[in-house]
Amino acid sequence: MVRRAAAKALAKLSKEVTKDQVVSDVIPLFNKLAQDEQDSVRLLTVECLVSVAELLTPEECKLYLLSTLRSAVNDKSWRVRYMIAQKFVELANAVGEDIIKEELVTAFVHVLKDNEGEVRTAASGQVPGFCKLIDQQVILINIMPCVKDLVTDTSQHVRAALAMQISGLAPILGKEATIEHLLPLFLQLLKDEFPDVRLNIISKLEQVNQVIGIELLSQSLLPAIVELAEDKQWRVRLAIIDYIPLLASQLGVAFFDEKLGNLCMSWLGDAVFSIRDAATGNLRKLTEVFGVEWAKQTIIPKVLAMATHPNYLYRMTTIFAITTMSPAVTPQVIKDYILPTVQSLVEDPIPNIRFNVAKSLETLAPLLRASADTAPIVESDVRPALAKLNEDTDNDVRYFAHRALVTVQ
Repeated sequence: MVRRAAAKALAKLSKEVTKDQVVSDVIPLFNKLAQDEQDSVRLLTVECLVSVAELLTPEECKLYLLSTLRSAVNDKSWRVRYMIAQKFVELANAVGEDIIKEELVTAFVHVLKDNEGEVRTAASGQVPGFCKLIDQQVILINIMPCVKDLVTDTSQHVRAALAMQISGLAPILGKEATIEHLLPLFLQLLKDEFPDVRLNIISKLEQVNQVIGIELLSQSLLPAIVELAEDKQWRVRLAIIDYIPLLASQLGVAFFDEKLGNLCMSWLGDAVFSIRDAATGNLRKLTEVFGVEWAKQTIIPKVLAMATHPNYLYRMTTIFAITTMSPAVTPQVIKDYILPTVQSLVEDPIPNIRFNVAKSLETLAPLLRASADTAPIVESDVRPALAKLNEDTDNDVRYFAHRALVTVQ
């Protein structure tokens, strides 16, 4: 316990004393603790290794720390190797370019191939950070074979950690190497059986898009993305929804309507509320990307058609969708398309729909007032509808109708 406390305090101590004292006092103590028989002591010296290396020149690092560094990378305890893997980029930045070339590339390959999944997981999280410090050829020759192996690692946690980081290699490798070496790995990870792997790779595709362009990315990965849009894990479906506006803005309206339009509509009927909610926000973003005329012709008619669906969830989603979309369209579109549909649901048999109608009218009123042509509609149509809801038999409906009436006045 005492030695563990000493090892833990050593990193802080090294920052508080002079460099001469580090060399004369701290390093001998560090080397002794780094060889302790207890792995719980040795693993705590890794942070000190980084701290001391930051204070020394590259030549001094070679002289005083290299032997201990080699021992730590090959330590018999996986917990020590795990700490080395977790701190690898910090350590590489501290020791300098020469040691990186001579020692750390080999050491990094070693931890990427470690026989313990926890060590490989930690090392996977360091891949882009370490690759920034080495030449592209070294990455392709030494690191990429390890990365390819990790894509099919037996541990789902290793694959998930890699999926979170692998996109960071794209800016480092550049367009040609990304297309040749990374795209096949992305496709493999998108089809992984573990949902967190799929989710992690989707959430980081923007980095790849910046390097190779959305057109090439979509050609390579769109079939897998479309398949994931119906993934059994709702969080994966949600990640795809978040990615759609970027795809849409880059691919153009014709491609979107052909390949992704029906997909976006299908999410409005998803069994999970979070998906339906995100899908309504997605429609607003798409309207902002493609314009009101596109929404009026393509999306709004499909959304409004759901207002007569026998399943109340579809009718509810209609209210949510048109209310969310309304700030992105013109007051005239609200008057001609959205308001009549909202009014048609004033007498819906489901109280939840009726009180959401009241909330929708509260949102629509100021948007209608923004134009002189549609402002009179508030008095002639919106207020009478709210007045009717204010006399509803359901307490919640009356509450939201009254609140809306106060706001509209």
